[in-house]
Amino acid sequence: MSVETVLVTGASSGIGRELARRFAADGSRLILVARKGDALEELAAELRKAHKIQSQVFTADLALPETPARLLAHLQAAGVKVDVLVNNAGFGAHGRFAELPLQRQLDMLQVNVTALTHLTRLMLPGMIERHHGGILNVASTAAFQPGPGMAVYFATKAYVLSFTEALAEELAGTGLTVSALCPGPTATNFGAAAGGRFRPLAKRASMSAESVARAGHRAFRSGRCIAIPGLGNRLLAFSIRLFPRAAVRKITKRLNAACPD
Repeated sequence: MSVETVLVTGASSGIGRELARRFAADGSRLILVARKGDALEELAAELRKAHKIQSQVFTADLALPETPARLLAHLQAAGVKVDVLVNNAGFGAHGRFAELPLQRQLDMLQVNVTALTHLTRLMLPGMIERHHGGILNVASTAAFQPGPGMAVYFATKAYVLSFTEALAEELAGTGLTVSALCPGPTATNFGAAAGGRFRPLAKRASMSAESVARAGHRAFRSGRCIAIPGLGNRLLAFSIRLFPRAAVRKITKRLNAACPD
């Protein structure tokens, strides 16, 4: 079998960068996608040196609707077929829905939902035809409840989880793996980008991006549909089912209100 090709979006930092490192350690060829070209080039050079693999960079902004089609055209021109798509790119915004800038929230929908869906639809038919590879979508424990104070972000992650589960069932028996990685608080630049200052408790409870990526990579390789890294995060995700939704909304609202802009 030829060398596996893995495309990772949002690969310039955080969980995306660590996922790229995990797949590179498998000997996979990497296609790294993000807005920050310098960071991507630095990572690509690191992976080539450490693992003797091919690693290519595509600098692009997934908030632009034309980016997925541009990326596919680039890959086709280079004769590259993607075996594994890692939809990691995403961001959040903290604050009341009616007060946050509209364009910021529309961009969030474009990156977190539309681009993820678009890329999956573009890459999946080839995977099905080859009976090899799959999709790893990065969701969040935010997917398990509504999120007053980060309403659009929580909703986008609920979409990612639901979409992933449905795809996994549709593709059962095809030889493909479809997984959702649902991390809780993680030590990345997400909080700064979202505009919130997260509480000391959340900081103490956060996992490293490396440990989250390791859990996601392991789940994907073992064929698991949902991966929630960390015992505390798993308990929280499943205990939410035991509480009335009205109570869950109020608790989440208080937690998000404790992270002022």
